[in-house]
Amino acid sequence: MGTYTITVLPGDGIGAEVTTQAIEVLKVIGERYGHTFTFHQALVGLAAIAAEGEPISDATIQLCQQSDAILLGAVGGIPQPDAKVKPEQALFRLRKGLQFFANLRPVRTQKALLDASTIKPEVLQGTDLLVVRELTGGLYYGHLEPSTPGKPSEIRQTANGIEAIDTLLYTEAEIERILRVAFDIAKGRHKKVTSVDKANVLSSSVLWRRVANRVAADYPDVTFEHLLVDACAMHLIRRPTSFDVIVTENLFGDILTDEASMLAGSMGMLPSASLGTRRTKHGIFGLYEPIHGSAPDIAGQDKANPIATILSAAMLLRYSLELSQEADAIETAVEQCINAGYRTEDLREEGKEVLGTKAMGQRIASAVARVTI
Repeated sequence: MGTYTITVLPGDGIGAEVTTQAIEVLKVIGERYGHTFTFHQALVGLAAIAAEGEPISDATIQLCQQSDAILLGAVGGIPQPDAKVKPEQALFRLRKGLQFFANLRPVRTQKALLDASTIKPEVLQGTDLLVVRELTGGLYYGHLEPSTPGKPSEIRQTANGIEAIDTLLYTEAEIERILRVAFDIAKGRHKKVTSVDKANVLSSSVLWRRVANRVAADYPDVTFEHLLVDACAMHLIRRPTSFDVIVTENLFGDILTDEASMLAGSMGMLPSASLGTRRTKHGIFGLYEPIHGSAPDIAGQDKANPIATILSAAMLLRYSLELSQEADAIETAVEQCINAGYRTEDLREEGKEVLGTKAMGQRIASAVARVTI
């Protein structure tokens, strides 16, 4: 039994809907296992800009720092390219400011959902991979003067018209630390690491590959391979079961995991954990969120799939609170609900019962209360 504090940042669009269901599931975990969860909610993204004038306030950052973990819904809305203050800046500040450099995105197919994907079931069967995405470097941050987290681009007028610049910067230390995370995780999985880069074009990828070779030498029991990002994009669809741990830089990881979500049937099925080096008295301090966006087109319609956020809550239990049995209970409950034929709109299948956001959350919470591990 334990007492834990979680900062909840519902955010924009469907964020509040899906985080509400994750909280309800965590409350059931608390009741069943005798834990006390204290939830502190704060604004982030468009909601914070409207109420506080900035994507995330200093007070909210401080609240996050004082918690055991952070649960985030979604940030953003209809894109406004010319806006000086953008909701996504909240994400950059959270990640860079709190040093969440390692983003873990598991992708696992469930047998009951093989027909939900557009990919052949025989290709999908047995897919179980983890993408380790570097989260605080690369194009999303750049190296401009003055350096401003969350504002990696510069658009300026020149004699030849408007010019836009994005700088892709990685240091040896940044590359090495994310690679070691990937290799350490692979040792507890199927002992294979695929390092993804674009070394035939980018100098940053040449460095990435050089560091990867050096780090791999320290893990002789782990099978290691390099793969260009375009080839990886193809092989994720062609032979997804050949992957165990994929490690890559910020932009590539973002794109590849959106593609990989189709292996699981929907983006609404993929959770994520963003971790750094700081530890609380319970575990690794981290930020947990679904990989999907705010989906403003379906916000407030009870159509959003809460499973990715609920599975993110399971990752929160496992990594930040070191409650593995409780995390297993949530993951098993989700699988049981899927196996029982319950679906959300994004996973609609003939002959299956389609539930709204709230109803699916309630089904999973009820299953958590009964599941045996």
